[in-house]
Amino acid sequence: MCSRFQAATLVASPSYPNSIAWSEENLIAVANGQLVTILSPESPSGPRGLVKIPTSKPFPIGVIKSEDAVSGCLLPTCLSRERESIRSISWSPLGMSANSGCLLAICTVEGHVKLYRPPFCDYSAEWIEVMDISEDLYYHLKKVNFKKRGIHSLNNSRFTEEHQNMGKPPNLCPRGERKQKRLNVSSTLVCCNTKNSGSGAEPSSSRLGSSDAETSSHGSPEVLLIEFCDGNDKLSPDLSHSRTKSQRKEIGSCGLPVITADEYVYRSALLSALVIAWSPLLQSSSESCSGYERPPSYSVLAVGGKSGTISFWRIDMPKVYSIEHANVHPSVAFIWSLQAHNSWVTTISWLLLTSDSSSTSICLASGSSDGSVRIWLGSTEDFSRPTEGTCCPFILLKEIIIADPATAPVSVVSLTLTSESQEKMFIAIGKGSGSFEVWMDYKLSGEFQKISSVNAHDHVITGLTWAYNGNSLFSSSQDNFVRRWSVNENCISEIPISSNTPGPRALGDLPSAFYSCHGVAVSPGNLVLVMVRSFDSDLLNPMYQSRSLKAAVEFFWIGGQEHCISSDASLKSKTECVPHFREEDIICWKANMLWSLKQLESPSKWLVVWDVIAALLVFKRTAPKIAEQFVVEWLSKAYLGLHADLQIKDILSHMSRSFSKFTSRQLQLLNVICRRVALSEVKPEQISHGVVKQGMLDGSANEEVGSWVGLVLGSEMELRKRLVDCSLSACSRTRSHPEESKRQNELWSPSVCRQMKQWVACKASEEKQQKDLSTGTRTYKRRLKTDKDVEEKCSFCSASVPFESPEVAFCKGQDITNTEGQTHRLARCAVSMQICSPTTPSWFCMCCHRRAARLLPEPFFRMIGEPTSSRSTDKFHPCQVQAKPLCPFCGILMQRLQPDFLLSAAPV
Repeated sequence: MCSRFQAATLVASPSYPNSIAWSEENLIAVANGQLVTILSPESPSGPRGLVKIPTSKPFPIGVIKSEDAVSGCLLPTCLSRERESIRSISWSPLGMSANSGCLLAICTVEGHVKLYRPPFCDYSAEWIEVMDISEDLYYHLKKVNFKKRGIHSLNNSRFTEEHQNMGKPPNLCPRGERKQKRLNVSSTLVCCNTKNSGSGAEPSSSRLGSSDAETSSHGSPEVLLIEFCDGNDKLSPDLSHSRTKSQRKEIGSCGLPVITADEYVYRSALLSALVIAWSPLLQSSSESCSGYERPPSYSVLAVGGKSGTISFWRIDMPKVYSIEHANVHPSVAFIWSLQAHNSWVTTISWLLLTSDSSSTSICLASGSSDGSVRIWLGSTEDFSRPTEGTCCPFILLKEIIIADPATAPVSVVSLTLTSESQEKMFIAIGKGSGSFEVWMDYKLSGEFQKISSVNAHDHVITGLTWAYNGNSLFSSSQDNFVRRWSVNENCISEIPISSNTPGPRALGDLPSAFYSCHGVAVSPGNLVLVMVRSFDSDLLNPMYQSRSLKAAVEFFWIGGQEHCISSDASLKSKTECVPHFREEDIICWKANMLWSLKQLESPSKWLVVWDVIAALLVFKRTAPKIAEQFVVEWLSKAYLGLHADLQIKDILSHMSRSFSKFTSRQLQLLNVICRRVALSEVKPEQISHGVVKQGMLDGSANEEVGSWVGLVLGSEMELRKRLVDCSLSACSRTRSHPEESKRQNELWSPSVCRQMKQWVACKASEEKQQKDLSTGTRTYKRRLKTDKDVEEKCSFCSASVPFESPEVAFCKGQDITNTEGQTHRLARCAVSMQICSPTTPSWFCMCCHRRAARLLPEPFFRMIGEPTSSRSTDKFHPCQVQAKPLCPFCGILMQRLQPDFLLSAAPV
């Protein structure tokens, strides 16, 4: 195993597979014991977020007779453990939270599924619960008497027999924790004794620790409550003291149905969730929307349980994003249930399938404790128009592994598409025996072909993750090994993880006494691998280490691994020898980073480039030649389409004359790389204002910095032109169609303020290239004359604030005793150029450190490169677009500026 480059310790150890997940906004969640620890890969040992799981009350699913309390089917319920532990976690797609971030779904051992969002308070690190999905499921099942149309209900007797034979899946807890487990229960059994208390008959449940029963009034059946508590507590021989009289009367006569033990197990299984998984972001069909309404986006949360069913929950993307209002809850609706297996659902994986036609399909893979794996196929149109009473639209595409009692349970399933064709689908299946299988399907024909079955590990597989669109597969296990596999069409081969990584190794203060790995994940750019591993307490110092070191999160570079994408012959011809680095490693690093940046050129991808920038900064410190070579090759290929060897001055000169030809995403990606890599020593504010401190660098270095600053300012000027043109045209369209503007109360609302028109007039007089904007302003002058050109005032001293720069403002100050008063520096909105109120929270860009009080429409970030005069005014219909909190100059997700001691997402 190669050496890690950074690590962070945890206060508790994970207990289940897939205990670590990497979100699209570059946050890492780890399910460790009773907590979910959320950290940033930018500073894993720094500020963190926490999710504490409180004890949930059991659902009142029914009353059983006292003589049924010793039924064998209730034994797993009575002996259930770890009632406050976390079994499964999953991140939602980006944009599902109220601040446009990700929601975190958590499944507890008690079977409850809850949604959490980031905190809005400036002095709180604990994430906030927004919804308990299990409660909605309970009320839904109660409404239909636990018989849902569309669910192929299991026969109670058959289910009980399978439940007894199956028992509990293999205990995946670390051995150090298994020794310390004590009796615990996740629910309360409510028993009803039909015998009279005066008969002298002893309740059959006395064997479980309860000897007496209470008889309620009016001749109602005798109610017996059987509770199992922690090992530190003693079972009360008389449960009448543990409940008040009103509570006992409520349980005995408030209408809870008397059910059999089999029915109790069946209902409990329906409510007991085991695994959760978010679908990719889906788009509703345009047929369900009016003419001026944009189809909403949503995601589907799949919840697999002990009954073998998978319930689907649709969560809509918020229509309005805010960092100021905290009481914004997502819209959640139960849509379908699918009887996927006859045993426990242990793993779920989604995959979005796009085709040339307008229809889009979605694939779902589910694994069970009986060893079966099934592939389901559905259409996204069915999810966008769900109707009550309809059956689940998923059809069984293939059961690639048939249920067999002798087969090891399935622990992990992972789906992916190949990088080029998008027609080959790979599915990796990890088992409790330590082996995994890889299957392939071509064009969703249902003819799955088994590529290979590998005995990769000695213990249960705890993680399978794909990298580089199916070119590499990483597996982890409780045997403490993480292996890398190269997947071809007909074979699988193990390839060692390269140990030649950029930068120094991690410090040696963290011991390597690990014995179990509980999951792996890959960064958004596929350059970093992260894993969570538990410490072996027997190998740690019992006085100083074993008390505080329970588990650790480790980070490894995988950008230097050789993949099929590393076949560019031009890279080899341009690569120069660098000390301490092999030529093959340099080629792999360049090819993999180019692949990562190539994926981000699509506007549909969220701009998260942390791993690429982190790798380039490490190279810049340890091997500056490699970083310089990569930046030159990336600029010449991605922006100029050239493969010839050019000097950096020539490349910057060519690009400065071609800004209008680039797309908005290309310009934003250029700004991010230039700011964070080429100009990493310069403060972001100095770059935005075009000010480089004199004497900071010497000679040619200062001249080179000036060239990079000029490149950034030129690209940002082009983006500001497009921003102003977008606002002018949209505002003109709104004024000319006032009946349509009534529909935009929840969508983007364009405005052309006084400061924007002043900037247009100023730039039109300075540059001849701004004639189009000046002409546009005169064209819209009649329609925009109703805008109130109110002079801005300082928020601190009420002095007037002249417009001198779109970035920052200075008030004139108040005259005190006929002398010049103190001026105040105020930040301007990056979108509207107006002054941001210091009392109102504003959006903040982590890259350029700009602020924004208003948001931009989504189509702005999809603008193609074209001359300003030919930009269409109809494609930015203000009544059809949604405002997104993205920086107009960097393209990354803006967020609320947090104190240094609180967690913040780091997309760069």
